[in-house]
Amino acid sequence: MMKKAQLPPFLLALVVIVPLFIIGCGKTVDTMIDDGTISTRVKTAFINDPVVGAARIDVKTFQGVVTLSGLVKSKDEEDKAIALARTIKGVSDVKSTLQIQP
Repeated sequence: MMKKAQLPPFLLALVVIVPLFIIGCGKTVDTMIDDGTISTRVKTAFINDPVVGAARIDVKTFQGVVTLSGLVKSKDEEDKAIALARTIKGVSDVKSTLQIQP
């Protein structure tokens, strides 16, 4: 008589519980990759733009919402950074906490 292979109880629990934790966190691996890609693309757009001071602007993305923080030299620079961020594929909204410091 052949015996069926059984998973140890802890392994079975792990297989059942881990996906529930991942779903419960609200962020999937795809979302994290997409958010990271969006942040990188926004920073790249800033670097390639002569008006925006990319080194002074921090970019964070969560579920497609980009938050810009840091310092800019003028209102024009802030407006340009926000406009550039909005042009990036996958960006659903842009929030700015940029501070103007000449």
